[in-house]
Amino acid sequence: MHDPHLSRRDFLGRLSTGLGGVAIASLFQQEGFGAPLPHFVPRARRVIQLFMSGGASQCDLFDYKPELIARHGQKFDPGPGVRVEASVSLPGAVMKSPFEWARHGETGRWVSSALPNLARHVDEMAFLMAMQSASNVHGPASYLQTSGYVLPGFPSAGAWVSYALGSLSRDVPAFVALPDVRGLPYNGRSAFTAGFLPANHQGTVIQASAPQPITHLRPPASAGQVTPESRADGLALLQEMNSRHAAARPEDSRLTARMESYELAARLQLAAPELLDLSSEGEVTRAFYGMDQPETADFGRRCLLARRMIERGVRFVQVWSGHGGGSANWDNHSDIAKELGAAARGMDLPAAALLSDLRQRGLLEDTLLVWTTEFGRMPFSQGSVGRDHNGGTFVSWFAGAGVKAGSSIGRSDEWSWKAVEGTTTSYDFHATLLHLLGLRHEKLSFRHGGIDRRLTDVHGRVITEILA
Repeated sequence: MHDPHLSRRDFLGRLSTGLGGVAIASLFQQEGFGAPLPHFVPRARRVIQLFMSGGASQCDLFDYKPELIARHGQKFDPGPGVRVEASVSLPGAVMKSPFEWARHGETGRWVSSALPNLARHVDEMAFLMAMQSASNVHGPASYLQTSGYVLPGFPSAGAWVSYALGSLSRDVPAFVALPDVRGLPYNGRSAFTAGFLPANHQGTVIQASAPQPITHLRPPASAGQVTPESRADGLALLQEMNSRHAAARPEDSRLTARMESYELAARLQLAAPELLDLSSEGEVTRAFYGMDQPETADFGRRCLLARRMIERGVRFVQVWSGHGGGSANWDNHSDIAKELGAAARGMDLPAAALLSDLRQRGLLEDTLLVWTTEFGRMPFSQGSVGRDHNGGTFVSWFAGAGVKAGSSIGRSDEWSWKAVEGTTTSYDFHATLLHLLGLRHEKLSFRHGGIDRRLTDVHGRVITEILA
């Protein structure tokens, strides 16, 4: 008899008790279905997230404010009785952007001269012009934008997507992180953590420019005694021992996750060489991504890898621009023109190439491309030409599957100091991302410590204003 209250999770649970349960579970896994299944038909099947580590300055990139030009050098005065504070400095004078501004596309979107390549694609993007963070400290703010919480220990968005949907191919991970060649982002590997979700959902870290991009994928060169036959025998014995151990401890996911990781690693040994070998892309494509220029080579390589990964079944790819630290990222305290200019030049051409390439290959129809950061910068100076942290407003954008091209939501004040209209948060950001993947953020939960935890905590709304 039909039960109208039977959820998909319950349906699968009952189905798995039958004789066909194993076959059904295997089929779902191979087709990219995890637990739970999508709640409704998704617009996007996979996500590439470009994360600007350090706090990309909205008022030097996308948030044009004539008042900063008109009042450059004057005291920053937002009104009587309004307290003005900065994170690690004393508030300076109003500072205009060192970059020129112009309108672009049919939408007339203002973009600074720091991003000449991305500026050509504004009609394909949907802008969140008034994002706001509850923290203006890198660690907590980065956690908010990656996991929805200011504290460590919570699963990152990529881990939630892996848990919900799995990979689109059994030969590749569901969640891959591509950190900057100069180092890991703020919060290190916990930026890609599975938290309290089963450990196999943590991000697979690939150091794209390293001689061995995926560590421990092959035996060391010195291990000449390790042959394919001996490895197969050893793995078979290890599988038998691990299976017995895991069966006696069903409540502990760590061993099962490690077993699955080893099995995936074995398949990656066959898939990874082709996946990571960019020589097949040709000189024209590599130059298109900026791999022929020192300034753009690293980010370009990782953007091209991201495209190749989603083509081969990776569900969520995170590409980082900048690392955790006081330089070589978007944390531009000392010199906006020099520091932000360098960060933008390294990111702009490859990111624009990725968007163009996805569109030309038809991948943008079911791929969501996201550009974001942990917070913005202040409209007044730090020192003479730097800017301090600002959680009051920053900018992100979406493009691709299910997104209303050329749309926007939100507005900051006349200074680009605080969000004043259409404010969005990390919770809304994540709710929208999950929605485009066919997942209701209120329904995607995992019980931990007696609480049904969500990526969006107890907050969040889908930003319908930017949906097609």
